[in-house]
Amino acid sequence: MTTQEPGTLSPFRQRWHNIIFEADTPAGRWFDIALLILILFSVAVVMLESVAGVQQRFDRIFTILEWVFTILFTLEYLFRVWCSYRPKAYITSFYGLIDLLCVLPTYVEFLFGGAHFLLAIRILRLMRIFRIFKLVPFLNESKQLALALEHSRRKIAVFLFFILLLTVVLGSIMYVIESGHNSGFTSIPVSVYWAVVTLTTVGYGDIAPITPLGQAFSALIMIMGYAIIAVPTGIVTVEMSRLKDKDDVDHRICPHCMREGHDANADYCKYCGTKL
Repeated sequence: MTTQEPGTLSPFRQRWHNIIFEADTPAGRWFDIALLILILFSVAVVMLESVAGVQQRFDRIFTILEWVFTILFTLEYLFRVWCSYRPKAYITSFYGLIDLLCVLPTYVEFLFGGAHFLLAIRILRLMRIFRIFKLVPFLNESKQLALALEHSRRKIAVFLFFILLLTVVLGSIMYVIESGHNSGFTSIPVSVYWAVVTLTTVGYGDIAPITPLGQAFSALIMIMGYAIIAVPTGIVTVEMSRLKDKDDVDHRICPHCMREGHDANADYCKYCGTKL
């Protein structure tokens, strides 16, 4: 694999790059802790603001706090772009888009505020809850869980396809059993909906079989549901146990492609070959 040297940064920008993007450094850990506290406070403000009585009483305080959070997150976003080796790679990355979603709603509300936009503004204000996704980098085990899900995606896709076929078959059978006796099972799609609800053990109760054969069949589906729900968990658990046997995944970010998930003893990015 060929290596590709990242762009050069000034010593000042390099120092900030290490603080913002490298969580293994002391300064990086303090930065992450401060950011974590800020995120939690901002999400708490958004949640409290949705309570009518609290919002009416502390509306001005909430507005001031929201602008403080927005400005701080904006500065953080600009600093990340400024000290990245490849700003475009960061801007278009998952975390870059999440960081942008954290600051856009407040500015959009300020620029396009008015009676005609009240409904859209309420939706945009709810987008501030995206800040909680910024907590993902602080969850050390999330890396292994993400890798386990990635390795299991084909097995899970096959499993979901099997469940889809199973619900169609079960719903069709129940329609045949109940359609002449029960006004709830009006069609096969409605019966498939009932099969999904029953197989997942949710059981809304809006549709229920009334014939003895239908009730016995539904009991069988419920028991089957408990066994089926455990299958995806087992698939992911196996992959996670395999990852545990390998070297731990560290949190270094490739300066070229801005991707994570490298092996702890890796010197080069396994995605693009850039020196870490």
